[in-house]
Amino acid sequence: MTLVGFATGAILGLAARIPRFCTLGAIEDALYGGNRDRIMMWPMAIGVAVAATAVLATLGWATVEDAAYLRFEFSLSASVIGGLMFGIGMALAGNCGFGALARVGGGDIRSVLIVMVIGIAAYMAAVGPLAELRTTLFPRSEAADPAAGSIARSIAEHTGIPVLYVALGLAVLLITPALTDPHFIGNRAAVFWSVLIGLSCSAAWWGTSYIAQTGFDPIPVESHSFTMPLGEMVLQVMGVGGPPGGFSVGSVCGVLCGALLGARIRHQFHWEACDDPGELRRQIFGAVLMGFGGVIALGCSVGQGLSAFSVLAWSAPVTAAAIGVGAILGLRYLVEGRQMTDTLLLPVRALRALLRRDPGSQP
Repeated sequence: MTLVGFATGAILGLAARIPRFCTLGAIEDALYGGNRDRIMMWPMAIGVAVAATAVLATLGWATVEDAAYLRFEFSLSASVIGGLMFGIGMALAGNCGFGALARVGGGDIRSVLIVMVIGIAAYMAAVGPLAELRTTLFPRSEAADPAAGSIARSIAEHTGIPVLYVALGLAVLLITPALTDPHFIGNRAAVFWSVLIGLSCSAAWWGTSYIAQTGFDPIPVESHSFTMPLGEMVLQVMGVGGPPGGFSVGSVCGVLCGALLGARIRHQFHWEACDDPGELRRQIFGAVLMGFGGVIALGCSVGQGLSAFSVLAWSAPVTAAAIGVGAILGLRYLVEGRQMTDTLLLPVRALRALLRRDPGSQP
């Protein structure tokens, strides 16, 4: 399980450094940079993951009905509120859990703190002192029929079309925006890595399913997510997380190593530290929001935006949209809210300068 997580996670780590695959960075490019290449990587990667996972499931090579995204009942409130919390936290922290791991691989020491805070906050909300409050506000129960949580199966039941064909049709719809964007298609590296990202997600389903089917111990079938696994990694580093290894730990280590290799290939590795206390406070608060939001929504930008999407769980598009809206709100606050705050504070600062009789200050 550790090797499956490591091998598929390393692809994600390389993708984070070479074509700069990143949720927040993609949104920033589209909103403020006028470049949609990175955001088009998402529908391309999701479409490939949906198609590949559907084929594997049809062949019996991936038991996706055992995935947590289908095993639990869909909660609209949890997906929306958890997704908004995660998106706002992602903007405040400057990265999601996956992006923070990729930055650690590039030598960013600040992101080590973000990774740790996300993991600790996630465990606080999942099994710690805030777990009872979370289950009271956002109760979740196991689904009586996991197939009901799948978009493809729901459509198949109402139309009579085989599930595989429905999934492949949805995959085509997802890929279409990327394929019809001439600038993105001209970026061959982005297209290539988008396909690899989608295949790495499906490969994780296949690898964990194979071990679950042939192994002697009960093994969860899973793919990549970076909220609870960060907490599990912290616990295992401290020696209190049970037997070492597992898919989640392998995935985290794979992303770190892949990002390190990618940073070396692109000559981007350099040590960075935080020299602004205000920025650090904002990043810690954002990491806490991501930890809480990721547990409430049952996944992060990668967990819901890629892994849950690959099995066409109902929670995936809702949570992904909520994360996107939250990220946009957070970015607008950082960019426009600060400018507005500075404008409103100008008279106060001018008055303070006059009271101090600072000859160099102008109202």
